[in-house]
Parts: sequence; C-alpha cells; structure tokens
Amino acid sequence: MGKWDRDGRRGSGCSASLSKMKVTLSALDTFESSFTPLVVIELVQDVKEETKEWLKNRIIAKKKDGGAQLLFRPLLNKYEKETLENQNLYLVGASRLRLLLGAEAVGLVKECNDNTMRAFTYGTRHNFKGFDDDNDDFLTMAECQFIIKHELENLRARDEKMIPGYPQAKLYPGKSLLRRLLTSGIIIQVFPLHDNEALKKLEDSWYTRFTLKYQPVDSIRGYFGETIALYFGFLEYFTFALIPMAVIGLPYYMFVWEDYDKYVIFASFNLIWSTVILEVWKRGCANMTYRWGTLVMKRQFEEPRPGFHGVLGINSVTGREEPLYPSYKRQLRIYLVSLPFVCLCLYFSLYVMMIYFDMEAWALELHEDSGSEWTSVLLYVPSIIYAIVIEIMNRLYRYAAEFLTSWENHRLESAYQNHLVLKVLVFNFLNCFASLFYIAFVLRDMKLLRQSLATLLITSQILNQIVESLLPYWLQRKHHVQVKRKVQALKADIDATLYEQVVLEKEMGTYLGTFDDYLELFLQFGYVSLFSCVYPLAAAFAVLNNFTEVNSDALKMCRVFKRPFSEPSASIGVWQLAFETMSVISVVTNCALIGMSPQVNALFPESKVDLILIVVAAEQMKLVAENLKEELREGEKEKAA
Repeated sequence: MGKWDRDGRRGSGCSASLSKMKVTLSALDTFESSFTPLVVIELVQDVKEETKEWLKNRIIAKKKDGGAQLLFRPLLNKYEKETLENQNLYLVGASRLRLLLGAEAVGLVKECNDNTMRAFTYGTRHNFKGFDDDNDDFLTMAECQFIIKHELENLRARDEKMIPGYPQAKLYPGKSLLRRLLTSGIIIQVFPLHDNEALKKLEDSWYTRFTLKYQPVDSIRGYFGETIALYFGFLEYFTFALIPMAVIGLPYYMFVWEDYDKYVIFASFNLIWSTVILEVWKRGCANMTYRWGTLVMKRQFEEPRPGFHGVLGINSVTGREEPLYPSYKRQLRIYLVSLPFVCLCLYFSLYVMMIYFDMEAWALELHEDSGSEWTSVLLYVPSIIYAIVIEIMNRLYRYAAEFLTSWENHRLESAYQNHLVLKVLVFNFLNCFASLFYIAFVLRDMKLLRQSLATLLITSQILNQIVESLLPYWLQRKHHVQVKRKVQALKADIDATLYEQVVLEKEMGTYLGTFDDYLELFLQFGYVSLFSCVYPLAAAFAVLNNFTEVNSDALKMCRVFKRPFSEPSASIGVWQLAFETMSVISVVTNCALIGMSPQVNALFPESKVDLILIVVAAEQMKLVAENLKEELREGEKEKAA
C-alpha cells in the first residue's frame, strides 16, 4: 500500500522499521505527521470543538487507557481550511505493527508455509506465507480497513455518562462509542478510501475489456472482501450453469415453438438441473472460502445492532450493561402488526394480478374483433404494464419491510436480516410468480404462459439494469464533473489530490450490501427453473442479462458507490436456503406440468388416479433423495469434526 503525506502526495509504503518495535501495544506511537489514510470519518458541520477533541483523544489513546491506538488527523490543516471548504473530515490509519496486532485480535486466518490455514498470531508471523519484515503487502488494504473498523467499533464508554458537548447523547459502560455517535447524528458517516492504483489495476482485469473470461474473484476478494467476492463468484457460476439450459432451449424453441404442449423432456431436464447446480455450488463455495481462510475463521460474538433499544440492564450471557428488550414484545409486534401487514400486501398483489387478467381479456377480445396488426401488438401491452407495476410494488414493499423489521427491534443484525429476507422473499415470490401459476394450473393456457413469462423476465431485466446501474452511474458522473471544476477553480497553492478524492467519495452513494443483487438472481432462478419448459428461451435471455450484469455491477462497485468495508464470509448465507427452497418448488411445479402434458395424459386415457399417484411419487422420490443427500453430507461433517 502507498502512503499520502500531509500535502496529499502519494509516498512510499509503511516504514519497515516498525517491524523492529516491541510487540507490546504500549510501545506504539499514535502520532505520525504522515501516514497511509485508510478510513474517513465525517462529522456533522456544527460539531462542538470539545466533542472533536474528545473523539480524537479516544481514537489515539493507548489500549490500556481505553483507546483504539490508531493514527488520526484532519484532512485539512489550518492553512488549507482557510482556503478550501471545511468539511469536518478526518483521516484514520494505523502503523504496520498495529495492523498486524489487529489482525491477530480479529482472528484473521492466513496460509502457513506448510499449506495449512491457521489464525494469524504476531508471535508466529514468520510461519505464514508471504510474510516478511520488509513486506507491506502481507495484509490487503481491505483487511487493514476491516481491522480499523473493528477497532473503532470496539471503542467503548468507560466512566462517561454522555458524549461531551451533547448532554442528550447518553452513554453507559460498554456502549460502542462509534455506534452512539452515528445514531446521535454527530458522525455522519465512516467509510474506507479507495486505493486508486489498485482499483485501476482491478478494473483492467475485470470489466473494462468486454471479453468472455472468468471473474478475477481472488482479486475482488483482496480489494472488496469475501462477501462481495462471493456474490460475483456466485453470479459467474450461475451464469455458466445457465448455459446448458440455453443451449438445449434454443433448438427446442426453434423446432417446437408453435406446439406449447411438447415440454415434457425439457421439464424433466429442468428437474435435474435446478438441484444439481446448487449442490455443485456448495462444494465450490467451500473450496473458495477455505482458501481465503473464512471457512475456518472463528465467528466473533455478535454485538447488538446500532438501532436496537430497550431498558438498560445486564446481559446474562456477556455480563455487559446494555439495552434489554423483552422477546414477548417483539413477538407481539411481529404477529399483531408485521404479519397482518404482509398478508394485506399479498392480498393487494393478488388484486392487482386479477386486474391484469381483466386487461388481458380486454386486449384479446379487441384483437379477435378487429384482427389488425395494431391489436396484435396491443396483446403484449397488459403484460408489459403488469411487469412495470410488479417492479414498482416490489421496491415500495421493500421500504415498508425495512421499516417494519427495524421497528420489531431485533437485537442482532443476523436476526434483522433473516426477518427482512423472509418478508421480502414471500412478497416478491407471490408478486412475480402468482400470475404464472394461475395461468399454468387454473387457466391452463400455455400460450399465454409463454407470453407472460417472456414479458416479465425481459422487462424486469431491462428495468433493473437502468435503475441499479445506468441511472446511478450517470448521476455520479455528473457530480464528479462538478467537483472537478470546483477543485480546479481553487486558487490554493497546494496539491488537492487527496482532498478531491475524499470529497468525491464522501458524496458517492452508500452500497447497502448484496441483498438486492441476490434477490435479482433469486427471481431470475425462479423464472428459469419453474416455467422455462414452456419458454425455453428464458435461460438464453438470463445468460445475456448476466453477462451485462457482471460488468454493470462491477462498474457500480468501482465507480458509483463508496468502497464498502470488507466483511469476512464463509458462504452466501441465508440465500443458499432461499435458492434451495425455490429448487424444491420447481421440482413440484415441473412434475405437475409433466402430469398435465398431453403426452403423459395419453398414457393414462382411462384413469387419472394412476397419473396423479405417479406424479406425486416422482415428486416425493426427488425430495427424499435431496434430504438423504443432505443428511449424508451432515454426517460426513460430524465425522470430520
């Protein structure tokens, strides 16, 4: 990693002399006139001077005195503040030794010289691959920023009763100071800085050249961390897994596209495909995360969410003083408010669906009466309108679900995420797929099913590309030009490179995580696995979309949003369960479609009971096989443990 000096010029790496210092934290110097800025803290414009001084002292204070023992300085010195706009921006960094000791504190796992993966310890540092006293690249910049974030979040109140200068911002022993400052609005944001040189190198190998190639997942992991790398790894894997479906679907569509009932073979292939790809992904994911060290990394004890509130008390598990909130109150909020609201939204979604079918009937009647080319085009209008309405409803519901889940007051971030994902998935599944199920199993109109599936899939992909990538990128480019002109117009006799970078990045949007990205893939997986047997081109359109999605998401991560903090992750989390649930639903759906097909019905012209029993038996055998495979895998894990 490079280093910025006081004037904002890029200098050499961390001094190798730091490695010769003693291992004790008390030996570390927390004042350097020049250091590598890794993290930016933005304070509110009218923050009190005593608050700034108190925060600075707590950040640079020694660990034994309750500080973080990090390096800290304002972005602008006194002269620059008079010349440039004062933004209350501060830079945080750490010495090389401090980062290595921090890596041990957070439990980072690294590869040893004997090819095993072990938690890093400073005392045995020479046993790890790539470590050298003169090498500043042993820890990636993402890992360094993660360490600083961990140290800042673990700054805890001691004997303070309030934040100096803000009597209303109460404190209690053990409370995270960073979280209190954020919830009080004293700190506006904390974000990691981009490394422009490393970012340019990553971009060149990632998305600037539109060629068919594998994602540089290890490089993405080194720059953005495991959570982002796993998403791009899964996106790449899912795209390649769709190719067999697309290859089979193209000739299938070309030769039998007018015969909507000849889908038995394709549906049978769908049954196998939807399950196999998830099992193969699990193995590949485990290999990746073991290589990165997160599969065997010990989980940190989860802290309460920043928004969690309650009556102050002693946590019976940790022994710390923290807010306590009775679980029965949370359950009452979930079952008496959240659940009825979700049910009401689901009812409204079904009501909108019936309006769509009325529009379809009107368009069909108009076409049958006139039979003109104009009315034949009009047949697709209801589906397009419905697809747009679905996207709008999904996004509005997302905001409501976030508000409700936050109001439920979950103590842990994992519990919050699980409840949010459940709410959003249930609504999105019904909103996106209810009309298709109705057409397939109530109306039994395969022609309309093909038309609706094609319209929903293609329209949703186009809207997602515009809303998630193109529009934010255009807005960011516009803001970038404005800041450039502003900096160039300054008459200050200084090098404003670092100033310009920080001001640009602080105005970027905040990346809110991989939730929306996984949700988009989840819905795409549903469209392909559930009903692509009647529209075999679904997989081909999904592949084309994902090839552009890789590049647009990469552009979004590098140039549209602030750099997110690295987050260690051993898997794609709750989304693995979501995709597996969709796989089970697709098994049942495809078996039912096979049972409804004219070819299968022709084998049982007299009795439908035998047909129903065979379809049900096929479904159950498939599900039992999946469960048995899962139990065997769990048994192997237990033996290995």
